[in-house]
Amino acid sequence: MPEELKARTLKVEDLIEYQEGSVVSREIIRKDTGTVTVFAFDKGEGLSEHTAPFDAMVQVIDGKAEIIISGNKNVLERGDMIIMPASEPHALNALERFKMILTMIRS
Repeated sequence: MPEELKARTLKVEDLIEYQEGSVVSREIIRKDTGTVTVFAFDKGEGLSEHTAPFDAMVQVIDGKAEIIISGNKNVLERGDMIIMPASEPHALNALERFKMILTMIRS
């Protein structure tokens, strides 16, 4: 974890800024057992379908996104979360600009 983030109160939505036409990420915690990363997606941006060997949890902290898991579409808005099961194909699309926290547990 970056030293400037430790042991202080932070506004999670301020940890990352939107960039036009881009997906931006910032790793907050990296351990052998997992990671916590914040992302900012401009409207229309996304991540193509892929799989991961571990469960992952997405928490939307701003905006609106479509998250497709094994072909099932889920629309998430600020305050919503979803768990993406290990080995299931998933993709993300920004219906409007959105920010999220991705927590991946490697065990």
